[in-house]
Amino acid sequence: MTAPERSARTATADELCRAAYDDCHGPEVGVALVAVGGYGRGELAPHSDLDVVLVHDADVDPGGVAEKVWYPLWDSGSRLDHSVRSLPQMVAAAEEDLKVALGLLDVRHLAGDPNLTLRLRATMLAAWRREARERLPALRELVQRRHDVVGELAHVSVPDIKEAEGGLRDATVLKALEATWLVDVSGPELERSRQALLDFRDLVHAQARRPTDRVAPEMWDALAADLGLADAAAAQRHVREIGRRVTHLSRLTWRRVGSVLARPSSVRDARRPALEPIARGVALSRGEVVLDAHARPDRDPVLLLRAAAAAAERDVVLAPATAARLARESAPLPVPWPGEARDALVSLLASGDGLLPVWETLEETGALAGFLPEWERIRLLPHASPIHRFTVDRHVVETCVEASRLIRAVARPDVLLVAALLHDIGKGDLTEHSVAGEPIARAIAGRMGFDDHAVDLVALLVRWHLLLSETATSRDPDDPATVDAVLSKVPTAEALAQLLALTEADGRAASAKAWSSWRAALVTRLATQALARTGEGEAPVDADRAVPVPDVVRRGGTWVGVEPDEGGARVTVMAPDRVGLLADAAAVLALQRVPVRSARAWAQEDGAAVVGVSVWEVAEPDLDPAVLRERLAAVSEGRLDATGRLARPAPSRLEPVVAVRHGESRRATVLEVRMDDRPGVVHLVCAALADHDISVRSAHVSTVGPQAVDVFYLQEQGAGRLSDERAAEAAHAVRGALLGTVAEQGA
Repeated sequence: MTAPERSARTATADELCRAAYDDCHGPEVGVALVAVGGYGRGELAPHSDLDVVLVHDADVDPGGVAEKVWYPLWDSGSRLDHSVRSLPQMVAAAEEDLKVALGLLDVRHLAGDPNLTLRLRATMLAAWRREARERLPALRELVQRRHDVVGELAHVSVPDIKEAEGGLRDATVLKALEATWLVDVSGPELERSRQALLDFRDLVHAQARRPTDRVAPEMWDALAADLGLADAAAAQRHVREIGRRVTHLSRLTWRRVGSVLARPSSVRDARRPALEPIARGVALSRGEVVLDAHARPDRDPVLLLRAAAAAAERDVVLAPATAARLARESAPLPVPWPGEARDALVSLLASGDGLLPVWETLEETGALAGFLPEWERIRLLPHASPIHRFTVDRHVVETCVEASRLIRAVARPDVLLVAALLHDIGKGDLTEHSVAGEPIARAIAGRMGFDDHAVDLVALLVRWHLLLSETATSRDPDDPATVDAVLSKVPTAEALAQLLALTEADGRAASAKAWSSWRAALVTRLATQALARTGEGEAPVDADRAVPVPDVVRRGGTWVGVEPDEGGARVTVMAPDRVGLLADAAAVLALQRVPVRSARAWAQEDGAAVVGVSVWEVAEPDLDPAVLRERLAAVSEGRLDATGRLARPAPSRLEPVVAVRHGESRRATVLEVRMDDRPGVVHLVCAALADHDISVRSAHVSTVGPQAVDVFYLQEQGAGRLSDERAAEAAHAVRGALLGTVAEQGA
């Protein structure tokens, strides 16, 4: 569907409205029927409402027209959003409500007195321009609140074509900003993007057969066919690219608005604004980085990076026209890059929050391809993991922003920043992205002119950038064998420090869930253990050992403590040690439907007694320790059949996988369990092991999509690792318990 089709729909609706007004003998003077909002702009989608207002002069009574004019429109089956207001009421409503004011900027005459419509439109535009400086901050806040709630069109999994950042609502706001006469907006570029989104919304309405702006996942294949594109992925890329372009224009325009509002209204810009030199060939003008009169892009291959770094460091706009000119005219960078180019790139990446808008300008103007053509591999590429907030390319930029806050923790900040830039460059390849990315990163770092040691370090970081997070959350970070596994891949203190910083930056950029306090603690603990082994650090103090024992436990009772944590809580359970204590504690949490992230357990001597201690990191912050303690007593005493209640989860599509991981630990036998993610798995495993007098020293719980990957460190009571026969017995018992659950579901 195209603009001519929208024009035809609008013309049909206009004729319907005119006929309705004429049929009820509407006055020719002092009363007018007008279209506002999207209808006023002539942008009706197949199922759009007709937004109409019957407006009249304050001294004119519209009479029966106000009641009769709507009936023919309703009878026609049109969706109608209507009101009746006097001209002063329209002005007052616009003054009170920004949304009304925006809608009235697009007033269009339908029927009645055209002079009244002209006066209304002129009044609205004059008021908008006169009051713009006072109203724009509130409009900016309104826009930001919407973005916070709906998300960004380029990234959200179920995009809203109208309300998302970069959607049609933002395009309308940009036209309103241009109407203030305070700032310029790239008119042709905005209009092309806006029309493309309108075309797409028409297709969405046609597919859904109802008024909707949200694109459900199952719609993409059909929409791809309508667009003449290869598949759903191509359709998503098409729409997200348009959304990103509108987002870029929106952010750029709002920064310009901020610059204008920061200047006193009495100050008028000179016809030829002053240029403030800030770097060789680069100047600052009206809050934007431009080229000075002496700049020679054809003779200065570093000029683009120098201008970008200057803009990002000052957190100001890199003028798109400047970036586009540099993309066309700049001399190519020699290979390897000169030191100045490399330094400028590092400065750009280290600029923190100033990086994103400048990087977006480099992308949208095509300038980025001049020095990093490999970026196209990941541009607008969606992440396979739902834990990520952004597409791969945006995630990489966010990782650089986070890494810029950690550069004081490493000896080579330049290596950290370039590794952050390249850590996901292998995504989109059929092989594992860290494996695919290593040679690409090595080639890029070499082209940039880094020394051999730095190139090796960048390649190493890209190859193993997931090592710490994956190992820390799936293996015991205190086990020497776990530390050995890390050091076999990242053997030096320098590389470990870099990897720890990159892991944190990567996690923070992905989402709060990807770098929660419990995950950060596990990763930091593992890295610290490894650093201590290299002789460059101290082993962490084992805070989980020798915890104070409450009197109630000394008297043979049970104690449960809850300590709120970021996004969850730490639950500590203590009781006289016995086989099955961990299974009972897991049952209580499962019965409460509390997601478990990780668990550690150990036996602690307290005088002549032995106390069993378990610490659980959970994702539920609001837990009552008294309730947990009462439930634990009920489970332990047999008053509550936890195993019976937890052995009936939802049907499982795949059989569980239970495997003994030989050589993963020096002190315990490692048992790995993979099955559908569901409450009660930890309990079922621990209960099966307790039935065979096998102790669980620690459990490490993680989720990969819909699958739980749980790792248990097992020991004999009062001894160490299990024999091969006992390990096989443990695996058989656990598999049987979990298979029994699956079998029961199918019965």
